[in-house]
Amino acid sequence: MFNFKKDTDTGRSALNKSSRSSSDVTKRASVSIGGKTMIGSTVVIEGNITSAEDLIIEGKVSGTISAAGHEVTVGQAGQLNANISAKIVRIEGKVEGDISGGEKVIISKTGNVLGNIDAPRVTLEDGAKFKGSIAMDPDEKPAIKAVPNGKSDLFPGAATSDKTNAS
Repeated sequence: MFNFKKDTDTGRSALNKSSRSSSDVTKRASVSIGGKTMIGSTVVIEGNITSAEDLIIEGKVSGTISAAGHEVTVGQAGQLNANISAKIVRIEGKVEGDISGGEKVIISKTGNVLGNIDAPRVTLEDGAKFKGSIAMDPDEKPAIKAVPNGKSDLFPGAATSDKTNAS
């Protein structure tokens, strides 16, 4: 009997340990959600990255990066040949690929982007390198109008052609 009881206790103990392990894993997973993950400068990734938290990339990535509702930062050492889609995208390193920002895209003075940008707001800091096109959300209204009187002040050639057509 004693041996049987001991085996039963061991079985219960094993069940308790496994249930504790799964709850510990759950607790750890819930703690890391909403945090930040960093890909170090010596890390090379080829493939698709999907993140449910902020992402800082200092290494090399080829593929696609998706972090809906979160921020992706490409650090100064970061070198990407990838398309990026996130709520906020901040570029301090080099990116070859298209960038889609749900809220905004920022290319810092050390940033270098070769690709297209699609975001409601785009900031190019003085010294940033960018080659591509920018498409901004048409539903987004600008806070300040640069020229209240129309395009004639911005595009002198366009004003001349408008006058020609009006005559």
